[in-house]
Amino acid sequence: MSIDIDPLREADGIAVTDHIENTQFEVYTDRPVDPRPRPRSDHYFPVDASAAVETGSIEISRVAVVETRAGDGTLLTHGDCYTMPDGTYHVGINPAPTKLYLSFDSGFAVSTTDRTTRIDLDAPGTVGLGFRSLHQTPAGTITTPTDPESLMDAVSLLGSALQTTSPERSFPTLRGHPPLIEPGEEFRVPERVEPVDSGVRIVVPPEYRYLYPVVSLAYYFAAAVVPGDAPRIEGDGWTYPLEPGFEARTAQVLRQSFHLDCLARTEGFYPVDLHERETTDLDLDWERLYDLPLAERLGEYLDVPFEAVEPELPQWTLTTDVRPDPENVEMLPFVARELSIVRSPESVTPVDDDEGVGVGFLGTPDRSAPAAETEPAGGPDALDRGDFVRGGSGAGVARGADPAVERGAVPAQTEFVRPEPVDTVEHAWVGDGVPLDANKATLDAYHRRLEAGQVEQSRISVLVVCNDDQMREEGNVADLYGLRDMVQFDIEVRHDLSREGMRETLESDVDFLHYIGHVDDRGMQCADSYLDLTDEDLEIGVSAFLLNACQSYQQGEALVHRGSRGGIVTLSDVANSPATKLGRIIARLMNSGFNLRTALHVAKRELITGHQYIVVGDGGTTICQSRSGVAVVFNVEKRSEDEFDLSADFYPNGHHKSGSLATLNTDIIGYNYYVPSLVDCESISKSELLDLMEKELIPVFYDGELAWSGSITID
Repeated sequence: MSIDIDPLREADGIAVTDHIENTQFEVYTDRPVDPRPRPRSDHYFPVDASAAVETGSIEISRVAVVETRAGDGTLLTHGDCYTMPDGTYHVGINPAPTKLYLSFDSGFAVSTTDRTTRIDLDAPGTVGLGFRSLHQTPAGTITTPTDPESLMDAVSLLGSALQTTSPERSFPTLRGHPPLIEPGEEFRVPERVEPVDSGVRIVVPPEYRYLYPVVSLAYYFAAAVVPGDAPRIEGDGWTYPLEPGFEARTAQVLRQSFHLDCLARTEGFYPVDLHERETTDLDLDWERLYDLPLAERLGEYLDVPFEAVEPELPQWTLTTDVRPDPENVEMLPFVARELSIVRSPESVTPVDDDEGVGVGFLGTPDRSAPAAETEPAGGPDALDRGDFVRGGSGAGVARGADPAVERGAVPAQTEFVRPEPVDTVEHAWVGDGVPLDANKATLDAYHRRLEAGQVEQSRISVLVVCNDDQMREEGNVADLYGLRDMVQFDIEVRHDLSREGMRETLESDVDFLHYIGHVDDRGMQCADSYLDLTDEDLEIGVSAFLLNACQSYQQGEALVHRGSRGGIVTLSDVANSPATKLGRIIARLMNSGFNLRTALHVAKRELITGHQYIVVGDGGTTICQSRSGVAVVFNVEKRSEDEFDLSADFYPNGHHKSGSLATLNTDIIGYNYYVPSLVDCESISKSELLDLMEKELIPVFYDGELAWSGSITID
């Protein structure tokens, strides 16, 4: 069992220890208690551990919201100060270090102070307490030989992290982090990693190129993965082939089953008005599907032709290419955790083998970059950051190296690869090579995501470093941070740092570094010399970064290897004006709670030069949470003087992963949507639109151009 419940020794109440999250907290009572086991099924929501105590009150040392449901699960009310009459209740307290649920038969009162939340029963009695691990960290690490058949046994245990096999596992809070995988000579499984018998089997040939693409399915279906000739999914009495088009079919199965689970779950714990449920053209018995075991439900889902479901599906968030190599096995739990579509390309196109076709912005000595992007015409707004010249008229302002240093747009030792295009919002790459237009994901960065844990902080530290006087215009990005009133930002701007000053900066505990300056093969330029992060032995404290300088990939990669979670870097020389504009966009998006990958995706909609940038490390890194939880982008088009069409893209983000519920905070939208989703609202009035945009600082594409809700002019 992952959670222990023990009486307190020096106070009245119990101590709750979550061995997965390594957390402990105390629940106080008004008298000494001796917790006794209670069936977990007594609670309305799934729990990992359950106990009963005799008490007249329950108190925790947190300010929380208390959600009250009737005995049948109907939501009655929620808040931090209210009373309820006699009755049978299921009560949830959030937030707490674990999910905390109470069940009892009594009237009660909820009260809070500036530090505590308390529930007082009208009469002392039996209170059932249920606890479920938030399970944001793995329960343990599976050691396995890396041959495909041994690895199948490990992948078969990824679903052990699911809190339920019902359709509610489409909620992110009911999908724990899969156990980690590491190579070893013998197969060993930690005690707390227990298999879930879902009745689903995935049969694939024992080859990496077949095994890797099914890891998200194995996790989400808690499926056993076994060797066989013809790729297929099996349940009791049914078989679904995964060929022809193996990778495409695995993606279809993931998207279709997840969508239908989100629709079916409205028959369960949360009978909300879900837009996707109300608008579906599928004629299915949702109540019956909800009650079926997972394997039977999945079989009926897959009886529905994908062509019938596809028009209803939102754009999926992430595709990850995992090269079919044994050294990539440790990445699989992280990829599955994100419910990523997975491809495993056996071959990939090196950029230097495409005879210069479509290389885009990567100019080399033999290959010129498009003039409109990296060699713009004259004028101070079109200067290239690839030619570093101080003084004079400023016509040589750049973010690169001295032209006397012979070099191409990328270091000769760097192998650039061109992955196949994706249909998803985001794209990650696992394996050798630097991918064009994709997140170069690294194992050390994902491990740092776990080390970061659930850090609670009220202030976000942002450091803007400008190491060139002629680029001080972009240094004004500091003004774009800290515009939100819910999160306080500590913002500092530093100019012309020395080499030692840059070392100290990189080693400091900073949430986000925005670097503006020059980078070349010698490293990051400082006032007195260069600091090469690929050679220096540094302990990096910076969590996330934007290195807005020419060819900053290698320096950014070194930052990740030495301690950062992730950042945005350039693959080529970048022109000064668009680089400045992109830096400002990224600054505001990170300030608004976007993660690195989604922020760059939005920036690319505005600037084609955004394709010169990629994310390195953990692309899911954020520096703060958006006010609404999910990352939101508005798209507005004018119909008439007082009528507009509005659509809103909801992107998974932070704790609000795929399957979360979201809606627009306006009376004109009466439904919830599951994330990711696109919310359409036609013919909204100007006053309604302005009122909606005043609620939060968000990016708005108005007639195709990017603006911000706090400063946009709608006319």
